[in-house]
Amino acid sequence: MKFRNLLMNVTVGVLMTSCAPTSFFQSYKVNTDDSINKEENLVYSDDNCKISYNLWSDGGNIGFDFYNSSNENIYIDLNETYLIINGYANEYYKQREFTTSSSKTATASSSATVAVTGVDVYNNVQINQVNANNTAAATNGYAVTLKEKAIICVPPMTSKRISEYSINETLIRSCDLYKYPNKNKIKTKSYSKEESPIVFSNRISYKIGEEENKVENKFYVSEITNYPGGEFLESKYKEFCEQKSMNPTWGFKYYDVDRFYIKYNKCMDSWKH
Repeated sequence: MKFRNLLMNVTVGVLMTSCAPTSFFQSYKVNTDDSINKEENLVYSDDNCKISYNLWSDGGNIGFDFYNSSNENIYIDLNETYLIINGYANEYYKQREFTTSSSKTATASSSATVAVTGVDVYNNVQINQVNANNTAAATNGYAVTLKEKAIICVPPMTSKRISEYSINETLIRSCDLYKYPNKNKIKTKSYSKEESPIVFSNRISYKIGEEENKVENKFYVSEITNYPGGEFLESKYKEFCEQKSMNPTWGFKYYDVDRFYIKYNKCMDSWKH
């Protein structure tokens, strides 16, 4: 009886402290400085290179594609390349080592039939023929360690991807935004550059010939909106060569190269904002 009561108390406790979480999204609109143009991506260009951004991802992707539009090799100096977020510098060069390994196992086996003498359940002597197997295995492997490069060479008319950080992974709260809105309570909080909660930039150092160049691509969050999952996602049929997919897939309503988002959940939370 005591055990049954204890089991009931534990069950009720689990039910009271668990729930099915509901998904929400915090969406960020980003503005840039005048040197960056919005094309298929966000693009900065000078006489030597083109630097492209697509911020869209969970947490924001501040990585960039560096395209060498010159006729000479360009060398990006990661020692002098930083992501700056709200005045704090984050190095792109980490002095890391990356190790990959591979192994191959070879096996060999042999079998033979042998006689085994024993006693059966009726206490009679019995001789049985059984198979005896002998297996041997040998494993050969190797590991390769690569050191991260501080200087990256980008040949003419080619691109290289530099990616390391997210922009923001912490929910920003405001009295002007409902934390868990329904579709009738969706609001947008707007910011000037001076008021923005997130101001960030990539400072990129590169060399071509004997010429050293330093570029800074600047961004800031200009709008924040919280959405319930059903208002942020939509169901679409994919199309290819005028043929539609048989089943719809979920996608984002507000995708854009100058936006990013954070996905978060509600469970046992009573906060309004």
